[in-house]
Amino acid sequence: TSRMEARPEDIIRWTEGQAIIATGSPCGVIEFNGRSIPVAQCNNVYVFPAIGLGAIASGATRVTEAMLMAASRALADASPLVRNGEGALLPEIGTICEVTRSIAFEVGKAAQQSGVAEKMSDDALSQSIK
Repeated sequence: TSRMEARPEDIIRWTEGQAIIATGSPCGVIEFNGRSIPVAQCNNVYVFPAIGLGAIASGATRVTEAMLMAASRALADASPLVRNGEGALLPEIGTICEVTRSIAFEVGKAAQQSGVAEKMSDDALSQSIK
């Protein structure tokens, strides 16, 4: 958009295709030296619903820093770039339900480990998230 600090295609060019980019607005895919480089749209749609779901499903009495870190790690684990060494920084939006459940599960486990939620089995937590 007109308020971007830098255009993703310029960043890719300036870094000779080495930059990892996420923007606040959708940008699509950039072609560079015969490669297609996806630009992730970065906002809270992946994490905040999952934090709330994990907190509610686990019965957490509050949200801790450990729960926020668990959400961040779970989102990173869902990154195509992290998993495959290439692709977008963030998962495809079409996988949002699966990613949300995965993040919520890790948030719920962190709540239990932090002592702000009662211990329950992984199966019970998973069922509570569904």
